Formats: sequence, C-alpha cells, structure tokens
Amino acid sequence: MTIALVAHDTKKELMVQFCTAYCQILGQHHLLATGTTGKFVTDATGLPIQRCLPGAHGGDQQIAARIACDEVDMLLFFRDPISAKPMEPNGMNLLRICDVHNIPVATNIATAEVLIHGLEHGDLDWRNILNPRG
Repeated sequence: MTIALVAHDTKKELMVQFCTAYCQILGQHHLLATGTTGKFVTDATGLPIQRCLPGAHGGDQQIAARIACDEVDMLLFFRDPISAKPMEPNGMNLLRICDVHNIPVATNIATAEVLIHGLEHGDLDWRNILNPRG
C-alpha cells in the first residue's frame, strides 16, 4: 500500500513521533510525503520516503494528483485546527479528493492510530483488491 504523510508545521513533531512508534508497520509499505514532513520523518526513523515538494510549494497538490490517479491508499494528514494557515484551501482540497476516491484519511493522532492498527490487521486489504499494483 502507498501511504501519504502530510503535517502542518505545528504537527510535524507529532508525525515524527507517530512514525517512530509505528516504524515497523510503516516500513512494510510505500511512503510518500510532502518535502519537509518527509525529511523530518526520514531523518528520525530511517524510513525510505518518496518526497514531493514542500506543502507551501505544491507538495500537497502533488499528493492530491496521486490520489486522483489511484496511486495512494491512505492519507495521514496531521492538521492544526487552531492556527490559521494561508494554505488551508489546499488542505481542504486534499481532504475532498480523498472523499471522492474513498481514501481512508486521518487528520489527527487518534484516527491515525485506528487506521494503522486496521492496516496491521488486514482491515484495509480491500484497497489491494480495488487497485492491484503489480
């Protein structure tokens, strides 16, 4: 499965902690991330991550395009719901495209843990049936 990682600036450390905690599970999958988030996670965990541009430079749009092409199976998007962000419309587009393409998405650590445990237990194997990748 391909898992995309995106985190607002105030949530990048939380993403690093999450990926460190679930490194063994995440390491069994292809990871894709916006540039800065991917760098932080790779530096902390050693996980191989395909990095897009930083979010502010269009990385979230690159991930949205991959979702639209059925190349992403799950999105972990740690959002900061409190601080106003100039890129917020792009974040909403990312969530919208996940809804259109039935992509499981977590916007906080609680739902990310539910998804990662579901992934570990095979609850998301239906994605492989819908989108087989040779």
